[in-house]
Amino acid sequence: MKSNKKIYWKGFEELKNDPEYVKRADREFPDYLPINSKNDNGGTSRRDFLKLMGFGIAAASLASCEAPVRKAIPYLNKPVDVDPGVANYYASTYYNNGDTVSIVVKTREGRPIKIEGNKLSKITQGGTSAQVEASVLSLYDNTRLQEPVKMAGDKVTKAESVTDFDREIINALRNASGTIYLVSNTIASPTTKKAISDFIAQYPNVRHVQYDPISAEGMLKANERSLGERIIPSYDFSQAEVIVSLGADFLGTWLSPVEFNKQYSKTRKLGKDKKKMSRHFQFETVMTLSGANADYRTPIKPSEEGAVAAALYQMISGGKTDTNYPFLKKAADELRAARGKSLVVSGSNDPDVQEIVNAINTTLGNYGTTLNTASPLMGRQGNDAEMSRFIDAAGSGRAGGVIFMNANPVYDHPMGAKLATALGKIKFSLSTNFKLDETASLCQYVVPDNHFLESWNDAEPKKGYYSLCQPAITPIFKTRQAQESLLVWAGQPSPNYFNYLQQNWQGGTMASLGGASFQEGWDMALYNGVVEPETTPTGGPVPSANVSGAISRVRSKKGSGTELAVYAKTAIGSGSQANNPWLQEMPDPISKATWDNYLTVSMSMAKELGITINDNETTLVKLTANGIEYTLPALIQPGQAKGTVGLALGYGRTAAGKVANGVGVNAYPLLTVKDSFVNYNLNGVEVQNLEESYTLALTQTHQTFMGRETVIQETILSRYKQDPSEGRYNPMIATSEGPTDPDNISLWKGHKYPNHHWGLVVDMNSCTGCGSCTIACQAENNVPVVGREEVINRREMHWIRIDRYYSSSAETDDLEAMEQAAENPDVVFQPMMCQHCNNAPCETVCPVVATTHSTEGLNQMTYNRCIGTRYCANNCPYKVRRFNWFKYHDNDQFADVNTSMNGMLGRMVLNPDVTVRARGVMEKCSMCVQRIQAGKLEAKKQGRRPVDGDVSTACAASCPADALIFGDMNDPESAISQALREDNRERAYHVLEEIRTQPNVYYLTKVRNKDENDYKEPATV
Repeated sequence: MKSNKKIYWKGFEELKNDPEYVKRADREFPDYLPINSKNDNGGTSRRDFLKLMGFGIAAASLASCEAPVRKAIPYLNKPVDVDPGVANYYASTYYNNGDTVSIVVKTREGRPIKIEGNKLSKITQGGTSAQVEASVLSLYDNTRLQEPVKMAGDKVTKAESVTDFDREIINALRNASGTIYLVSNTIASPTTKKAISDFIAQYPNVRHVQYDPISAEGMLKANERSLGERIIPSYDFSQAEVIVSLGADFLGTWLSPVEFNKQYSKTRKLGKDKKKMSRHFQFETVMTLSGANADYRTPIKPSEEGAVAAALYQMISGGKTDTNYPFLKKAADELRAARGKSLVVSGSNDPDVQEIVNAINTTLGNYGTTLNTASPLMGRQGNDAEMSRFIDAAGSGRAGGVIFMNANPVYDHPMGAKLATALGKIKFSLSTNFKLDETASLCQYVVPDNHFLESWNDAEPKKGYYSLCQPAITPIFKTRQAQESLLVWAGQPSPNYFNYLQQNWQGGTMASLGGASFQEGWDMALYNGVVEPETTPTGGPVPSANVSGAISRVRSKKGSGTELAVYAKTAIGSGSQANNPWLQEMPDPISKATWDNYLTVSMSMAKELGITINDNETTLVKLTANGIEYTLPALIQPGQAKGTVGLALGYGRTAAGKVANGVGVNAYPLLTVKDSFVNYNLNGVEVQNLEESYTLALTQTHQTFMGRETVIQETILSRYKQDPSEGRYNPMIATSEGPTDPDNISLWKGHKYPNHHWGLVVDMNSCTGCGSCTIACQAENNVPVVGREEVINRREMHWIRIDRYYSSSAETDDLEAMEQAAENPDVVFQPMMCQHCNNAPCETVCPVVATTHSTEGLNQMTYNRCIGTRYCANNCPYKVRRFNWFKYHDNDQFADVNTSMNGMLGRMVLNPDVTVRARGVMEKCSMCVQRIQAGKLEAKKQGRRPVDGDVSTACAASCPADALIFGDMNDPESAISQALREDNRERAYHVLEEIRTQPNVYYLTKVRNKDENDYKEPATV
């Protein structure tokens, strides 16, 4: 009888069991590195290895015992709020390109070093994203402008006094003829809007134009038609039992992903008293985070989004349709059954598609439950039509002047090239961008803004929900807040933006602060960071369901030839933080690629064009679209819709800094502006195989498990309801007395933990693979960046990685079919870090006892004892240890990429509680032992034991999906103890349980919400 199981795999070479891959799989590094070369005796000895590293054992031992001589100068007058060695925390707000997240900033001796989510925010509820976590490093970007400058061609003149520049700018504004355009991204700050209004009041010929690099014009236009208001409603995925997404990557990049991750995870978690999940359908072109997490995913072409939306509407409203997309009828049936508890969203920028989606939600009665127009999102207000009119006016010489307020349209707008040419015709041009980027470098004046961590401000992410921004550090350079600059040019005497902000709150229409006085309420608001209504506003308008015109129009739009979908990546996004090395080196959650931009192609197209990929070696292709030709590597992407290719935004920077410049190609010029909105999909593109190879910096098959079982364990909801242990693999060991559980056999006597026993639970159901934990760990633990070449050499240093597994559904006795990847595979994300084994294989082989076991269950590393034998890494079955092949800090070899460790400014972000590791040292996850100790000491000062919530690892604290539960397993009231109680223990398992390492990290079985007929059981990993 044939088996009906699927296997999981990371990369094509692993799936196909390629002989060359198998030969290299047991080697940690590529063949061309000296460590894998052969010596005269037929192998590489440990002594040869140490010679390669540039030192012998004696030298390494001596070096580890030496300490540099340092002189400490105490404060002459110590600041009241700064105590050396004690962290300060400030509630603030992250804002960038319309994205707004309430945060808490950790500072040490006045230096912001870490960003956490603000748990008091009802919107983001303590979650962050990779971009939010990495933004602290952007503060210390040494390519920031350090003072105002005046540009004249290639000549840069620094201001002797900013007052001199102010006089020139004011004079230019007064004498300007024609319209002066103030161009910005979406302004979600009420006080900033007031400052702009005051500026316009002084100069009535100024016109404010907002645009967004990733436009939401389609939604705004559709809601203007059907609601009468140009707004974007707020969404509540936590109330949705059935979710249908048409190309909206709401878990990755769409509108408010931190908020949506938090909501979505609540519908996916299971437990003793909760055995109900949402069901998620995804129709999309490129495999996204949302598609990878969906229960049912259908690949479609970009040109088919309208047809799918129209068919779905007709199915729901009782009409007939001959459209037959997989799972579409199933989605319609389940949406009808979940009226008022469902949600349909679309990522299309076509107003007609969005209008149909509005009608679907209206028909289903979702407004007022999963959608709310009474508290709309404020983060996307850009107007594509107004932006196009500005660029046309600039190009025709009708613009009297332009001020770019922290906007870079020369790079991130489809008409950027036209604008670049037009700027030479404008008599007055100014930028407040804090870099000489693609736009600022073409302006006459650049008066750089502060970084948001140096600024006072406010934000309104949703109508009626406010978040305050306060500086965590005095401005590092001679910069000035852009709002204050506007007030200066508006002629306000001695403006101070902090006072201006306070006055606006005191006399404006903001929510009541409470308190006995304004000052008391203001202080409390700053302390909390947010001012939000106690109950969610309701009663907003509901769209009309009459969409016959929109349906007629979308059906007339047809695709042709190969179609290109331009999308945004989770880490790089629009490209505004492209010069951040943490984001460049973060593996993309889907492709696992770093430091590269590539063209995603389907497997059928790869076969047709002869595109191959093996062990990171891929094929270069030429893409021709919109009259532009690009040469870039191809990446074969399972799940990509046939007849389509995909390209990410955010790359191809030319004036961002040494980290980003020259990385990838710029996708913005490929976009078109049609019918007053930006079109992110192109028809009739051409792809040509150049027959040249290219090495991608992929991490997907690094640290492979070598075919071991029990890594991924999964089942479906219907089976889980019947038996909570369904899907568990319970290995048994053969003994003379018969099979027995691995826990019954041990060479160790075991450990006793009389005080604390720290552990971590990973909920595979709620982990969406976003990668926020990776960057949070990097920031907290001073993890170095190694650069593209070293990633290719398999030397990345991340302490936590998110393993992405694709599935193959071929029958296991069909060997040829098993080597063919599924066209539309299931995907699993698995965070993998040091498992802190109770029977740790690494501890038994270290010759210098550098890795030991603590009395609280942690596997510890004593860095100054480690001599770099790497025995522990060889003996680790989870491949989670990292070796410092080079001195990554203070090393010119890595100065272009590792900016946080190779410059005085970048080092300000380093956490002084964590050692910066040296060359030749092994490192790995420490469960943030420094945070554990800080929590214990704080509890001790208060005369009590630490309670749940006093201590959290950086990864768990950052997770927007609450997938990581950290705590003391000796505390019966802790969240981790509750998660591991008997009612849920059937679902908790250890990775590689059969080898009995007894980790302190548990995983909860992945449960999919699929029907039995649509599910195939997993086989081996």
